[in-house]
Amino acid sequence: KDGSTAAAAEDAASSDTETKGFFKKKPDKEKQALKDQVQTLQDKVVRQMAEFDNYRKRTDKEKEQMFSMGEKSVIEKILPIVDNFERGFATVTEDDKKDAFYQGMEKVYQQLKKQLEDLGVRAIECEGREFDPNFHNAVMQVESDTQESGTVAQELQKGYLYHDQVLRHSMVSVVK
Repeated sequence: KDGSTAAAAEDAASSDTETKGFFKKKPDKEKQALKDQVQTLQDKVVRQMAEFDNYRKRTDKEKEQMFSMGEKSVIEKILPIVDNFERGFATVTEDDKKDAFYQGMEKVYQQLKKQLEDLGVRAIECEGREFDPNFHNAVMQVESDTQESGTVAQELQKGYLYHDQVLRHSMVSVVK
């Protein structure tokens, strides 16, 4: 029994030596080359992650711009409807304002205006203000003794801003 035990111990020791030999200490040059390779791969991963993040941000921005352009296009098509409501209301007499039909149309108009405001659309204020070609489109000049030259005398068609960008210029008459 002792002989077989000694032989088994010798076999185990030789296999331990072989195992230890596999995990031997690598030479410094080989170790440095592996470190350099790991560093290079880490740099590539970081660059790829940054490129992907930039791509994601760019596509999100493009989607947002496309949505905004679509929204702006729809709003531009709705503005003439708002104009028609306002023209119609301008012709209504005080007696007709008590009519149920008028009151219903007024509620629809107010709801439409509220939705446009919620989308970021607001009217450009212009009467009595200095003419600004960035917001106003002068279609005529008038003379006035009460207002100074270059002032908007009358708004002929409302202009609108969409998120602080001109959606439609105000059509105005300006004092000479």
